[in-house]
Amino acid sequence: MAGRRVVVFPSSADLGPVLAQLVTSRAEKAISAHGRFTLGLSGGSLVSMLSKELLALPELDCSKWVVGFCDERLVSFDDPESTYGLYKNQLFSKVNIPDSGILSIDPSLPVNECAEDYSRKLKETFPDGNFPVFDLLLLGMGPDGHTCSLFPDHPLLEETKKIVAPISDSPKPPPQRVTMTLPVVNSARCVAFVSTGGSKATVLKEVLEGREGSAFPAARVVPTSGQLFWLVDDPAAASLTIQVERPSSGAKL
Repeated sequence: MAGRRVVVFPSSADLGPVLAQLVTSRAEKAISAHGRFTLGLSGGSLVSMLSKELLALPELDCSKWVVGFCDERLVSFDDPESTYGLYKNQLFSKVNIPDSGILSIDPSLPVNECAEDYSRKLKETFPDGNFPVFDLLLLGMGPDGHTCSLFPDHPLLEETKKIVAPISDSPKPPPQRVTMTLPVVNSARCVAFVSTGGSKATVLKEVLEGREGSAFPAARVVPTSGQLFWLVDDPAAASLTIQVERPSSGAKL
């Protein structure tokens, strides 16, 4: 697959600093090219890893960042399931991202209206083209191969027109969520999956080495004209037989 790089680290502790470097180098490139850096975030273990590593960087300047969410659970911001709430506590409150640069859902709305409202915010932020083009999307993958809130065998995998879709029957609680659709994900200039831990080994092998048309949603992330990174640790990569990159200490992507 053209443009895909699978990069393996001994541990998640080794992966974290390289992830932060990827984010800041993409930010620098984007701000130089078009005056801002647009970043899509996912939840799960990525929140603490990214927050810790970015805050460890000297002179981190986020004043020209615009941050959205690849998916979000329809819960209040003070709920521990809120991805926005976690990032606000662990990262946003400690850096200089302007409030206007954080694109969050309105959790007070019913799920369909919430998706429409969030879609409107994205369209206002990305007025050109049919789909938003983020500079970088950071994604995770569940043990079932889901990414964002796009789950195996779910009808939303076939969505081609909506930017943001509602989901009321998520097999993973909470059931009500909104999610970017595959056309938005695949429009990004760069997509980076972060996948760690031995529980991901079997599905990671299937996603990266499996047949065309894999049933796993993560396998359907193939940026149209952007780059695709898979940043994984040794336990997650344990079953892989494809050629991978193993960067030396201090390497940059």
